[in-house]
Amino acid sequence: VQLQASGGGLVQAGGSLRLSCAASGRTDNRYAMGWFRQAPGKEREFVATIRWSSSSTSYADSLKGRFTISRDIAKNTVYLQMSSLKPEDTAVYYCAASQRYYDSYYYTRQSSYDNWGQGTLVTVSS
Repeated sequence: VQLQASGGGLVQAGGSLRLSCAASGRTDNRYAMGWFRQAPGKEREFVATIRWSSSSTSYADSLKGRFTISRDIAKNTVYLQMSSLKPEDTAVYYCAASQRYYDSYYYTRQSSYDNWGQGTLVTVSS
């Protein structure tokens, strides 16, 4: 499975941005996809995850209400809609795919994912 993230860029605080992650390869063994981010000088952290079949979602508590994850099965793509962006949202955003079944909580962990995209940079100016 190859993942190609796109949609990053420079946006003013309060603005919106939608990231896309196009996946190639089989989907019958894909259980979930997720977004993580890594800000300068910080560790990579969980943002959101979505189960591929049911589309049930989970979010980092601090991002609920501002970020929305979704997926389009026909396009084999997962999205991250980000709104009311803040300078502290500045980071490289990575998408990931998991080929293993877990209870939802475990998809907040990086180790639960098998494939990673290259990352797309989001910069929020104040």
